[in-house]
Amino acid sequence: MKKFNVGLIGAGGVTELHLEGYKGDPERIAFTAICDPNEEILKHRADKYGIPQRFTNLDDFIRESGVDVAVVCTPTSIRKQIVLPLLEAGFPLFVEKPFSDTLSDAVEITEKAKQLGIPVAVNQNFRRHYTFDTVKKIVAENTIGKVTMITFNNMFYRQDTGWRLDCERHALSVMGIHWFDGFRQVLGCEAESIVSMMSSSASIDCKGETDATVQIKFENGAIVTYTQSFSSRIGRTEMIVIGETGTLRCDHGSVELFRNGDREPSQRWENNCSREENSLENIKQLLTWIETGVEPANSAEDNLKIVAMLEAAYTSAKENRIVQLRNGVLI
Repeated sequence: MKKFNVGLIGAGGVTELHLEGYKGDPERIAFTAICDPNEEILKHRADKYGIPQRFTNLDDFIRESGVDVAVVCTPTSIRKQIVLPLLEAGFPLFVEKPFSDTLSDAVEITEKAKQLGIPVAVNQNFRRHYTFDTVKKIVAENTIGKVTMITFNNMFYRQDTGWRLDCERHALSVMGIHWFDGFRQVLGCEAESIVSMMSSSASIDCKGETDATVQIKFENGAIVTYTQSFSSRIGRTEMIVIGETGTLRCDHGSVELFRNGDREPSQRWENNCSREENSLENIKQLLTWIETGVEPANSAEDNLKIVAMLEAAYTSAKENRIVQLRNGVLI
């Protein structure tokens, strides 16, 4: 298999996730360039990981880096203005989630990539980091029968700094994009309707929402109730998957099966995939796409359906109504 020279756009905190993960396959991936306008952060990241080419200007990166793939880790607020020039220059892209703040920008990016024939994949790094892939297999094996309901709570205290403070979309944009994707993986179908409510706690300094509750009806009839909080002093991330013959209790590290009358789980599955490992797996899907032409499960096209769910949730909260979707597209 080919060894790919990879360049990173953005040297902030999330870049560390990629750099640590990619070290797991040095035969496949080499870090050869990095770009960030902040020279101090750029030098720190490049020195730590031995990245030889260093750019403070995107045009210089495009013209001189010579990389095979660009990994985009910039703030979503400037994502489109970074991604479009890279696409025009012909770089296959691996983009941090969500790959755009709004559905309209996401559609524009995806259509441009299709027009140019450039592969774009998104780092859906919670598919295995959380237990979604494990639960997907359990459900597919009919272990708990038909799934009728999922409840999901993600609550903790989070005070962001920097660019996120000025974003009108906050808690759901940061975390919901992961969980929406996970619900799709477990249920194996798309959302049909979404209704949501949001609020902003004075305990958190930010422009957007800190707390939200979302209800989603999926095409197979299953109902998902999802609560997100950035202002809770109690931390909890738990998913309950209710089937007709059993119930699953899930967190990052394990899945437990309960049958009627069980006080203790009758079966347990472990999950030990880090975000770094999952990020490596995700970029390798892009590399295989480049080599084979076969679109992977984390393509920009697939990610559009998740961004559409996010857009539907914000629209529902703003307009106080149920938002309908068909085949993952807003109607």
